[in-house]
Amino acid sequence: MDKNTLTGFILIAAVLIGFSYFGRPSEAEIQQQRKQDSLETVQRQKAEEEIKAQEEAEILRKTAAATDSSSLFFAHRNGENQNIVLENELVKLTFGTRGGSIKEAVLKEYKNQEGGPVVLFDEKDAYMNFLFEGKQENINTRDFFFTPVHVSDSTVTMRLQTAEGATLDLNYALRPNSYMVDFTVSAQGLSNVFSPSLKTMAVEWFDRARQQEKGFDFENQYSTLTYKIKDEGTDYLNAGEKKEEKIEEQLDWVAFKNQFFSCVLIAHQDFSNAMLASTPQPKGSGYLKEYRADMETFFDPSGKTPTNMQLLLAPNNYHLLSDMNDLSTSDKDLELQDLVYLGWPLFKWINRFFIIYLFDWLSGLGLSMGIVLLLLTIIVKLIVYPTTRKSYIASAKMRVLKPKVDEINAKYPKPEDAMKKQQETMQLYSQYGANPMGGCLPMLIQMPIWIALFNFVPNAIELRGESFLWASDLSAYDDLIRWDKHIWLIGDHISIFCLLFCLTNVINTWITSRQQQSGMSSEQAQQMKMMQYMMYFMPIMFFFMFNNYSAGLNYYYFLSGLTSILIMWFLKKTTDEKKLLAKLEANYEANKNNPNKKMSGFAARLEELQKQQQAILEEQKRRQQQKK
Repeated sequence: MDKNTLTGFILIAAVLIGFSYFGRPSEAEIQQQRKQDSLETVQRQKAEEEIKAQEEAEILRKTAAATDSSSLFFAHRNGENQNIVLENELVKLTFGTRGGSIKEAVLKEYKNQEGGPVVLFDEKDAYMNFLFEGKQENINTRDFFFTPVHVSDSTVTMRLQTAEGATLDLNYALRPNSYMVDFTVSAQGLSNVFSPSLKTMAVEWFDRARQQEKGFDFENQYSTLTYKIKDEGTDYLNAGEKKEEKIEEQLDWVAFKNQFFSCVLIAHQDFSNAMLASTPQPKGSGYLKEYRADMETFFDPSGKTPTNMQLLLAPNNYHLLSDMNDLSTSDKDLELQDLVYLGWPLFKWINRFFIIYLFDWLSGLGLSMGIVLLLLTIIVKLIVYPTTRKSYIASAKMRVLKPKVDEINAKYPKPEDAMKKQQETMQLYSQYGANPMGGCLPMLIQMPIWIALFNFVPNAIELRGESFLWASDLSAYDDLIRWDKHIWLIGDHISIFCLLFCLTNVINTWITSRQQQSGMSSEQAQQMKMMQYMMYFMPIMFFFMFNNYSAGLNYYYFLSGLTSILIMWFLKKTTDEKKLLAKLEANYEANKNNPNKKMSGFAARLEELQKQQQAILEEQKRRQQQKK
């Protein structure tokens, strides 16, 4: 392995480190973590004060409204909050008559950390409110107690009715064996209440996203307020900092997303003037983010056309979310599967059309997820084996040609002859059929698959709650070694899979260094020492980066490193360097009568660039001599 190959590895490492760097918790989060106790106390006090202030304001508003008998829905100002339950095989939704919206959502097939069903939210954490601008008064649905009508196991209409019989209805229908709720808003007999120019209603949606998984930092990193722009793709607010953003474009949906679960509000007549906000919550509070979405959607005060929306309360399973597109009540392609983040476009396509199907096939065999990841690693390594072998053979060629390169180095000992030495070395490689870049480029071809898996494994809900060896949950960090006090950079545990991953990294670095040293001169080896030290330092950096990452991801990286070591051992045992040298000598015999033979591809362009640089230096030297 030559200098260019190792440089390629360094560049690959830089990409990975940069990728992990931008995905790490922000400085603000780190500071929050250090001051966890004090911040948590302040946050709770502030939340209690805000709730108290809201309750007092609510009481004052209700008291004032209750005395106004001319209010449109005066009879609905007071009442008793009743619960209406819609339920199927997958979800249980509890609606409250106060406000007429969902007050609790439970996913029955998934378990929380205590072993009970996953509760996405309840009335303490979330609310949804609708506002209508009237001629005489504004209608705020949270101010009223609705009357439930047309109630069944899967449907309910929450109704406000005037003394004259005009109605405002919120209609809900839970699809059978589905996570989708069809939702419409319709008015009857209220044309005189609203201005004829009124075309929209306002939507206020708030939720404090609960921490559902063991690892706060890792789950928080993948929990984002996500939205889809009409006729375009999806986007999201920064997960690591407090963010508020006004969205100018029309939106198809807005999602309050956790790592593995999402609440999605879909507007089939579009959302407009959306103001979206995401506020990270302190570690230890039991919450990840505070989400808020204020926006507008279509409303017909005449009642001829209902406002058509849907609410999805579902796990972030790629295939399930893809199937949800078929339940759309309009012709929109909702692209809900984008809630499962699969990386940038290139990596997304690799995951979408290769990794996911391979993973599904292996999962369908009924094996444990640890074995599935093992088989996935082996299959991927077999697929990229041809490029790995090509890279190894290219490095082996450089090693067997080292004595001849040393002769060229001895022939041009002076620094001013460096260009000639390089040109003659390149010519040597050309005549013997070796390519100094041959060890790097095949490895770069493998990188997209490696990064694609980096995005796939943390977002695979199939790993959630799955145990393997000492890891109780492959979707969270393994903490067989843990302590109570938080330590900077490490936290309160050591991930054994992360340690194994870093250990295989060290071994791979040692193998790479030995191969590299055997293929270069003592002068080059001296120059490469700093790079080698950096390569050995990388596993230490990886430990601090990945200690909080999921056990499944670290386990995959450990398997990937281990199989790489075994492949290198196999290639070394099966490669006869004497025969390889004989083959190169045969190439030389065929090309020795063609001293002007050039290398093709990148090496040829590099050689041409060197000649141009040499010409420029000679021209500069000539001008300096003329001035003298």
